[in-house]
Amino acid sequence: MDPLELLDAWLENSALRPSTRAEYRREVKSWLRWCTAQRAPRVDPYHVGPEHVARWCDEGFLRPYLGELPFDGPPALAVIASEHPEVARTHDRRITAIVMYYTAARDRGLVLTPPHLHDLRSGLPRATTAPGRLDPRERAVFLAAVGSWGPADSQHHRRDRLLAYLLLDGLRPAQAVRLDTRLMTQQPDFSYAVKLPDESDGPGRDLTLDPLTGAAVHAYLPHRPTPKPGVHTLLLSRTGRPLYSRFPNELVRAIADTHPLLAQRHPPVTADTIAHTGLWETPENA
Repeated sequence: MDPLELLDAWLENSALRPSTRAEYRREVKSWLRWCTAQRAPRVDPYHVGPEHVARWCDEGFLRPYLGELPFDGPPALAVIASEHPEVARTHDRRITAIVMYYTAARDRGLVLTPPHLHDLRSGLPRATTAPGRLDPRERAVFLAAVGSWGPADSQHHRRDRLLAYLLLDGLRPAQAVRLDTRLMTQQPDFSYAVKLPDESDGPGRDLTLDPLTGAAVHAYLPHRPTPKPGVHTLLLSRTGRPLYSRFPNELVRAIADTHPLLAQRHPPVTADTIAHTGLWETPENA
């Protein structure tokens, strides 16, 4: 299927709002035009990586805001998010369009694995309103999206699913990425009793994780990277270091983007939204 035919087929059969469809069509067409214009070497839209999408974003949209800074992923996006937040939000919507386009390509067997674009998100919330809980239908869709998040979506899909469950268990994003393995005790039902980190990284209040979250811990631990010396956080990057603070938002946006109901939700789905939602009902600390 021609890339433009895929674009038409995807949008015509999507549940996206007409205004969102128009925006996504504009962004994906811009991306496909960029691919066609490349000559040395030629860029096949069905065989691309995050480096190609990064070049498109840099050359077409972000260079005026970066000056002499290289577009090197999270560090450059942190500068844009700080100095030009609306540009960062527009950029994230652009990445959402590309992610959903390649998800449609994967679903039709046109690509094996979509390009992993997590590091190309600023993680900046699209709205400044207070985080609202997902309603029951949205929560069911998010749980299904988390359950289907696999190796085609992320090399570290077990870690990502665990982070999503920790948020659903009521941990705030900063608590989830700083959870200390030394302060976790396995229970007979395979759940875990944990002490949540406080603002100074010391042990805070006690919490018993839901057995679903405990199962996600068990699935992740055999694949957990070897931590760097002195690192005790449960969730690690591929290099064995703690996750950066924006990662929960980037991950939640990426998972939400796999379903139209969540991708076009306003206010958008953020890590705080998930932490306020809970697995079953409102967390006690919401």
